[in-house]
Amino acid sequence: MSTIKKQPSRQAKPENFWLESVKTLGLSLFLAFGIRTFIAEARYIPSGSMLPTLQINDRLIIDKISYDFSNPKRGDIVVFNPTKTLEAENFHEAFIKRLIGLPGDKVEVKNGKVYVNNLPIKENYLEARPDYQWGPVVVPTNSYLVLGDNRNNSYDSHYWGFVPRQNIIGKAMFRFWPFNRIGDIERPVYVLKNTDNK
Repeated sequence: MSTIKKQPSRQAKPENFWLESVKTLGLSLFLAFGIRTFIAEARYIPSGSMLPTLQINDRLIIDKISYDFSNPKRGDIVVFNPTKTLEAENFHEAFIKRLIGLPGDKVEVKNGKVYVNNLPIKENYLEARPDYQWGPVVVPTNSYLVLGDNRNNSYDSHYWGFVPRQNIIGKAMFRFWPFNRIGDIERPVYVLKNTDNK
């Protein structure tokens, strides 16, 4: 009868506590920086320009990767770096607005409605109908027209122009604060058709 002797176990030499802590902290910072830089980041809403959809101090997750694979769509709520015009006015923080006009679209605001390519769009998310007339303008190539949902109290494209594609950071995907309003940020589906009662 043969027997197998158990080899004496070699215990792993414990790592230095401080070295282990530094490694863990370094990995955590690397992951956090990588996720924030390339995939998603948290943002808060500092003003009422997107009321009633987004309230002041709402906290959102911004998807930064989707637009690497697809173009922004009408109705997306986008976060973007200031345009050259805004930088010249000393704005340096990112803006958040709703994307209304795509490259090549003709956009006009009249009679309390927004018209895209001569057709009104239904907007059931507005604080109030716009009380101004603006346009028509054609959105340039590789640019977008953005407006706040609080149309009459929003510093947006109808003041300072278009957002170049490269300025767009990402789109608002999820509200994580306050807890009583946690959920996805839904994008309306627009059907452009003549709905005016004339």
